[in-house]
Amino acid sequence: MAMIFQLAVQGAQMLLVLLLAPLLIGFVRKVKARLLRRQGPPLIQPYRDLIRLMRKEVVLADNASWLFRVTPYLIFAATWVAAALVPTFAAGLEFSWTADLIVIVALLGSARFFQALAGMDVGTSFGGIGASREVMIASLAEPAMLLIVFSLALVAGATQLSTVAAFMGSPEVGLRVSLGMSLIALVMVAIAENARIPVDNPATHLELTMVHEAMILEYSGRHLAMIELATFLKLVLYVSLISCVFLPWGLASVGAGPKALAIGAAAYLAKLAVLAILLAVFETAVAKMRVFRVPDFLGAALMLALLGTLLLFVSRSL
Repeated sequence: MAMIFQLAVQGAQMLLVLLLAPLLIGFVRKVKARLLRRQGPPLIQPYRDLIRLMRKEVVLADNASWLFRVTPYLIFAATWVAAALVPTFAAGLEFSWTADLIVIVALLGSARFFQALAGMDVGTSFGGIGASREVMIASLAEPAMLLIVFSLALVAGATQLSTVAAFMGSPEVGLRVSLGMSLIALVMVAIAENARIPVDNPATHLELTMVHEAMILEYSGRHLAMIELATFLKLVLYVSLISCVFLPWGLASVGAGPKALAIGAAAYLAKLAVLAILLAVFETAVAKMRVFRVPDFLGAALMLALLGTLLLFVSRSL
């Protein structure tokens, strides 16, 4: 009976991230519109867009290979699994032993690899430009992410997210300079990985600046819907990761009852809303940077993550 309950909670978490992903995007868009004194689209607009795309016919280029057709499903599956592994409202779930930070980085890297290949598959100039820019961003973002993982592993003694969250929620962690650097670096990596302002702007289609959109210009119908949903899930993943590691308060413990799970879910939704508002305020306050400035932005994230790791080696108390 206990195992069935744990499986049900695990399934609820997987369903929760899937259902919340479009709502989070709609919420960020609504807050940004309000900050700019506009009415903005309704919160459920991303759901409508996904349904509309699912109903449309798929149009494929004549020279598109099987890789182009299967890539949307691979990207969606890898991103959904990665997002579902991050503890949202409860730790120590049935599949928590697989919720390892390195596994999540590997899943996201695999999704990016196939997306870059699919971008070049049909041979358009936009696809090639987008893929090359995406790989350039990945060459700095992934090492920075791995250094953040190493910093957390040195502090918590594990890369398993439930263990990291339990340690970060304990009083013994205290205030550490290295963790502050890791948090800033993780936020910068999250902005770059999710193609948010100032690194990219998915709302525009300027050929001189677009990265993510350039790779998916040839997709349509349900293929585009899968990629868009995977993009929404990726934002939920990073927001959940930040709240799980650096804001683990309210997270239900192992074997918690329905009351603790309900409190954990309420706390998770509150953290999600606060981080979404902060993201909207940040994107409203800054302008998009030029593409050749992106390596400087991600280089700063890499240096912060490296300094945080080195500080831990020099003095474990920092």
